Amino acid sequence: MGEKKSYEAIICKNKKAHLNYQIEETYEAGIVLTGSEVKSCRQGQANLKDGYARVKNGEVFLYDVHISPYSHAGYSQHEPLRVRKLLFHKQEIKRLLGKTKEQGYTLVPLKMYFRNGKVKVEIGLARGKKLYDRREEIRKRDLKREAAQELKARRS
Repeated sequence: MGEKKSYEAIICKNKKAHLNYQIEETYEAGIVLTGSEVKSCRQGQANLKDGYARVKNGEVFLYDVHISPYSHAGYSQHEPLRVRKLLFHKQEIKRLLGKTKEQGYTLVPLKMYFRNGKVKVEIGLARGKKLYDRREEIRKRDLKREAAQELKARRS
């Protein structure tokens, strides 16, 4: 029969997350937003840079994610840095609660996107990297880039 195609448009990504954290698992969650927040997201006015998630009272909340106020909204504007609820299944919340109780694990938003008209957030279960791990990763990336440049120079 006819298979449903899922449409996905990325709003924003957290580029620093993979540099600062070792991502163990990823989860997709819905997010509770107001109308002006959704319209602002459609304009790409969101930022995940300093964001994190926490499990509190059996629910998951997203903190420090900035969604700019919608320019054409009337008298009722949303707070840009308000705490937003994430929509997970109960089993996922229990699993996340158990993992985040362990030493060193945190929940980091990786990207925000539209899927079939709904705003979704990809959350990563992450462990913080040490400074020397980050330096090693940067060194490897630089070596790879230099090797690619050398190979390109030899071909031409």
